[in-house]
Amino acid sequence: MNKATMVLFWVIVSAVLVACATTNHSQSPAVVDDRYEPQPYVTLEHPEWTRSATIYQVNTRQFSEEGTFAAVQRELPRLKDLGIDILWLMPIHPIGVQNRKGTLGSPYSVRDYFGVNPEFGTLDDLKALVRAAHALDMYVILDWVANHTAWDNPMRDDHPDWYERDYKGDFRPTPWWDWSDIIDLDYSQPELRRYMTEAMKYWVREADIDGYRCDVAGFVPVDFWENVRGELDEIKPVFMLAEWESRDLHAQAFDATYAWSWYETVYEIVNGKATLDKLFVYYSWRESAYPKEAFRLVGISNHDVNAWEHTPMQAFGAAMDAVIVLSVVGDGIPMIYNGQEAGNEKQLAFFEKDPIEWREHPTGDLYRKLFALKKVNTALWNGQWGATMVRIWNSAPNKVLSFVRENEQDKVFALINFSPDKQSVTLLDGPFGGTYRDYFSGESFTVSADTELVIPPWGYRVLVQ
Repeated sequence: MNKATMVLFWVIVSAVLVACATTNHSQSPAVVDDRYEPQPYVTLEHPEWTRSATIYQVNTRQFSEEGTFAAVQRELPRLKDLGIDILWLMPIHPIGVQNRKGTLGSPYSVRDYFGVNPEFGTLDDLKALVRAAHALDMYVILDWVANHTAWDNPMRDDHPDWYERDYKGDFRPTPWWDWSDIIDLDYSQPELRRYMTEAMKYWVREADIDGYRCDVAGFVPVDFWENVRGELDEIKPVFMLAEWESRDLHAQAFDATYAWSWYETVYEIVNGKATLDKLFVYYSWRESAYPKEAFRLVGISNHDVNAWEHTPMQAFGAAMDAVIVLSVVGDGIPMIYNGQEAGNEKQLAFFEKDPIEWREHPTGDLYRKLFALKKVNTALWNGQWGATMVRIWNSAPNKVLSFVRENEQDKVFALINFSPDKQSVTLLDGPFGGTYRDYFSGESFTVSADTELVIPPWGYRVLVQ
């Protein structure tokens, strides 16, 4: 090989080595490796009608003097006007007698998964309620108790192997709790899973219900729920709400999970036990740890809180309206427990008859106005359809929560005073600039870094574009 040929050879080798090094370290490979491609975490599809949906929990026993499905049906036009989309009926099934608590027992002590509690009416009455709701473009979900049954559910005698046992080999209530009126099921049994799945499918087929709120969902294996969701969706698109706070449940089983930590945080803040920093932690987790498609259920009451602890008026006092505003204009699918709109001031009994005292009340007017905004302002829609909350930094960060939710169509700028003192704040950072209309006063004005915004004690400003 002569000198010229040798030089050419090494030039070619060097070029090849440089090309290989460049390909290996700075350029994408020609063939994409699927191991490094992001995969969607949520694989279920939310029903289209849940985009801007709100939820209303119905305690049928206490909803009226009659305590019947027919009485609920008569109130559907009022609930539609309030802005309700989804009615969640507490368990509708016959209640166990053995080891019953109180006179009437807990609706969460189920004696027959295929039956209707005669206290509430008949199967035909339930069907009529569902048909009437659908005629108003409303939807009905049933409360489902999969974790346990009443002691006198026939399953105990017909299929004793479907139940968990204690250290003595006896049937047992859920461990560590005082749920003495129920006994736990054992989801290691395939035939129990089949039975429970068929029972849930029955109500979708027979009564045309639209999904379920699932009691203590985290006590039942996730793979059971994921299979149930698939079988239910084969019948019709359903909405599933889990009484649990877990990201895992959103992947293939549930549209929505409880945001207990949101409730606990705002309760502590308004009662002087925490600062807004703790709420920032909640929203950081919501944005960073949960998928965008996850609906988080936010509300200031439910049957547990109202029956055993306190009413919203007792829990939040003068701050109640501010917390309600955050529950609707902040991230989450908002809910009302029946009676909130009437300013219910008493704790509803759980095991006895204790009907709600209905009246016109400003709380109902506030919910009605907020839900109307949620329907028309796409930034406030649920899950992936809505806009992310972006924090606006202000001059009173430990007193005033301020944030923007904005997409290509709509924008909402909210400021909520979590203190008993009037606050005058200036805005320091964030996408807050623009001309707005105050949703409650109707006033229009331009907001800039020089703008001073005044918020009354435990007050709020909701600005829209």
